[in-house]
Amino acid sequence: MEIHFLGTGSAFPSPKRCSSCTAIRMDSGSVWLFDCGEGGQIQIQKSKIRPAKISSVFITHLHGDHMFGLPGMMCTISQAVEGQHLDVYGPMGLKNFLRCSLSLSFSNLSYSFTVHEIKLPDIQEFMENCDIEIDSEYWQKLSDFSKREFPPHPNEVDTNHIIEKNEEGFYHVCYMDRFNVYAADIKHTVPCLGYVLCEDNIPGKLDVTILKKKGVPAGPLYGKIKNGESITLDDGTVISPNDCLGPDRPGRKIVHLGDTHDPSAIGDLARGATILIHEATNENADFEKCLAHGHSTAGMAGKFACTIEAQKLILTHFSQRYSEEETNTILVQEAKETFGSDNVLAAADLMVVPVLLPR
Repeated sequence: MEIHFLGTGSAFPSPKRCSSCTAIRMDSGSVWLFDCGEGGQIQIQKSKIRPAKISSVFITHLHGDHMFGLPGMMCTISQAVEGQHLDVYGPMGLKNFLRCSLSLSFSNLSYSFTVHEIKLPDIQEFMENCDIEIDSEYWQKLSDFSKREFPPHPNEVDTNHIIEKNEEGFYHVCYMDRFNVYAADIKHTVPCLGYVLCEDNIPGKLDVTILKKKGVPAGPLYGKIKNGESITLDDGTVISPNDCLGPDRPGRKIVHLGDTHDPSAIGDLARGATILIHEATNENADFEKCLAHGHSTAGMAGKFACTIEAQKLILTHFSQRYSEEETNTILVQEAKETFGSDNVLAAADLMVVPVLLPR
């Protein structure tokens, strides 16, 4: 499993950083895309990610620097595949955005797609609960537009699937590749999500010594036991996985947050993260300005990593005014101080971070 950072900048693409876009290559080889700002198509061609392997897209919120690149990316995928299916997940309104952009541009895709919308608070509810200043009059005008329904795109398989919040207060988005994907509301200037990828428990290690003593020959039978199946030997002896497998190990947990000045609502879900990917738009000296725009400083990211007891913190979504050297010194150091750990990394475009299985 690998995390490929395709775009690590905030607001707009620049010569040094593209807008938000992260690809996770699963152990199966399939690729999940998290956000797709402008420049994602260019960066994916520079990376080792094959567009044909993208099977799912997860959008955190509907700001342009997180989704303006998606229609183009879907067209890029279309050049590489035929007859496959793409699942797209994100807030209400994402379906209309893709219908308009793909239909008005006469984009005929070589595959089908489905948009699964997540029912975040509507605009009225969001405005009532927003804890930072927003232009209410402007938002009210947008509210009317967001309620419109546009006709499906010809390549769209419209299931009308809407993902609603469960009793625990979060969203169960999907289950694929041995991972449950959950989401929760996090605070920003627009309705926004954080995603949590939770892997199934990993079977314990196989004790080959026990199998040899029981006369089990090396080969396919070992694999069956490893997969949790009981086997029967020629003499009728039945060997259960419990006889020769160690205890299950907890799977990996990846937390990918959208833009936020307060991700506390996802805290319980994110606790114990193997890797936390958290925005760090500005340094601590710009705290007031950062907060007013619904973003986090590096120190805020480190504090949240400490709160959820994350193993590793990766910073991203940097203001374009920071050089790579500054993100690796100023921002990383500020995050380390509040995290209480040196396990902090500043992402850079085209950086690849492996996520190994626990030992």
